[in-house]
Amino acid sequence: MKHLKIFENFEDEELDKLKSEIDEMSHEQLAKLWRFGDSSDKRLQGDAGSYLKDRLFNHFGGFNPGLSKRIGW
Repeated sequence: MKHLKIFENFEDEELDKLKSEIDEMSHEQLAKLWRFGDSSDKRLQGDAGSYLKDRLFNHFGGFNPGLSKRIGW
């Protein structure tokens, strides 16, 4: 069981780091990552991906026409 606890702590620390990175990103940066990010980006996976989605859509209000035009596609 000791090994599982160490692994869980590592995951918690990594998740905290990813959340901090997401918190520092602007609305436009989050939108670009959401739209164009590589699926291997850890910020788009698991709990970090859910956190990013919540921040983009609930905190910033998601996408709007002006933002979509600025970032493209």
